[in-house]
Amino acid sequence: MPIINLPYGKSAFNSDKLREYIQSTGRDYIIQGQVACTKVKHPKHSSLDYWLRDYAQNLNTKQAVNEVITALVSTGEFAEGNFICPDSGEMCKGVRIVQ
Repeated sequence: MPIINLPYGKSAFNSDKLREYIQSTGRDYIIQGQVACTKVKHPKHSSLDYWLRDYAQNLNTKQAVNEVITALVSTGEFAEGNFICPDSGEMCKGVRIVQ
């Protein structure tokens, strides 16, 4: 259960919780979806950035920055890649479960 620190606001999350969330969607991946906007106006509700806002001290600051992707990959439980965004239908950067 690796803990991943978020770079903005002294927050963190358990990567096992992310794995559970991804599996609950019926997919084995989640797109990064980082957007500089409020959570209410976030256009990608299926993204890591949207999901992470619930763990952040400031839910109106983007959280799924590249450092978070790198930290997830470094756990060995996720791999970076490009995947179809469930919200836009376009190919987007994200992570998939590998274990």
